[in-house]
Amino acid sequence: MAKSESQESKSPSELIDERIEELGDWRGETLSRLRALVKEAEPEIVEEWKWRGVPVWYHNGMVCTGEAYKDYVKTTFAKGAALEDPSGLFNSSLDGNTRRAIDFREGEKIDEEALKALVRAAVALNKPGARG
Repeated sequence: MAKSESQESKSPSELIDERIEELGDWRGETLSRLRALVKEAEPEIVEEWKWRGVPVWYHNGMVCTGEAYKDYVKTTFAKGAALEDPSGLFNSSLDGNTRRAIDFREGEKIDEEALKALVRAAVALNKPGARG
């Protein structure tokens, strides 16, 4: 079976599990922890697998993504520019009008409560009638 055929028969959650395992280093651990925090912040979040291998979390629209690169793991908030970030987590994609991102590098501690607050705020922004 071709790789694309086998991927088509798997759920997004299974594909994300495989990606985390495939990374097999601090990046996989970080992506796994980010995923867990997103789900803790919003238990009804929906996982998708987009753009040939990017975990994406949705709740009434896109909330954020999780991408692993050589030197960092990036989580991009689709409407990040409209979110308040009192803890100063956003450290990437700061000059755009819509998105904001957080790059996590090896050994960096995740401010778990602040990240969950951002996820909750992003979910609230996606609710019908919300402004952002």
